[in-house]
Amino acid sequence: MSIRIATFNMENLFRRPTAFRLPDPAKREEILGDFDKLVALLDLPAYTDDDKKEIARLIKTYRAYDIDPKNPPPILINQSRPGKRSGLFETSGPANDPAVEITAGGRASWAGWAELGQEDLDLSVVRNTARVVSEVDADILLTVEVEDRLTLERFNTQVLAGALGRRPYPYNLLVDGNDARGIDIGILSRHPITSVRSHLFDTDPERPADRLFSRDCPEFEIQLDGSPLVILGNHLKSKFQDDPELRLAQAKRVAEIYRDAAERTPHVMVAGDLNDDPESEAVAELLDTGLRDVMSHRSYHGDPGTHGKCASPRDKLDYLLLPPPLWHQVQHVGLETRGIFADGIKSFDTVTSKLNEASDHASLYVDLDL
Repeated sequence: MSIRIATFNMENLFRRPTAFRLPDPAKREEILGDFDKLVALLDLPAYTDDDKKEIARLIKTYRAYDIDPKNPPPILINQSRPGKRSGLFETSGPANDPAVEITAGGRASWAGWAELGQEDLDLSVVRNTARVVSEVDADILLTVEVEDRLTLERFNTQVLAGALGRRPYPYNLLVDGNDARGIDIGILSRHPITSVRSHLFDTDPERPADRLFSRDCPEFEIQLDGSPLVILGNHLKSKFQDDPELRLAQAKRVAEIYRDAAERTPHVMVAGDLNDDPESEAVAELLDTGLRDVMSHRSYHGDPGTHGKCASPRDKLDYLLLPPPLWHQVQHVGLETRGIFADGIKSFDTVTSKLNEASDHASLYVDLDL
């Protein structure tokens, strides 16, 4: 039986943080950096006068008080009970330039949180994402950066099947991860998904109070004709505000999970966005287990990268890592880059700019004879 397995960082299906859509990388990083700063300040048990001044500045700078769905702010404060007694802040003055007063004394004195403002994606973006999925036509597709399971199901039935007329996947699964931005790891399959093991609650050995995985490392078990197939889905720590030690710790734990799963079935693979290049310590940790990168297989003749221009191994972030029993069953390896808009890439005719590209990641796939 020939089976195609793929991974694709879809960068959300229907809604995406407004900051992620900005064409200027420096501006994106500035907003995400200020968001992390605001979250850290809001989590303080007590707010000093300087803390309040900085919180108010960030709220005002990013219109975090604004709930206009037609023009969502880059950062939003979601207060479950706004007001002087139970909220974080109050505004006064003109609506287009209000004064912001921090009324809470610390984290315990108000209920709510900060989140990145989101906007609906244009239908052209959603269709281009579906076009990538349709062209790859994988039997099993690991989906990275997907909002939630019901959104994955809507994409499957309403866009992939409804708009493009392709076969919908009969099975899909997603367990919400640790990232509050709605960038989770899911799976679409034409074969029954018999179980999933989550690692949401694994802790960082160096920081025991912290969750280890930025998202999760779900173990999806797929029922095939012979031995069950286990896919370890990954989206390791990004290089934004880089923490290579955390990414390495995550990779070490993935290697442990792989070894444990391999005792149950010889068909275990690691897939997803590892957010590091092939020469990195994190990837080396996984390759030390005996896993092999499908892009190093003799049947692969495509670009060396999977992200951005895909022109260099430094552009490689996405992986399908196979154990020895599966390596010998490889028939073909491919990379679908046409959903990307970048110099040197021949895009789909419907991908005409960075604003309507499917993703800045390619979809990597492998055909196996099982």
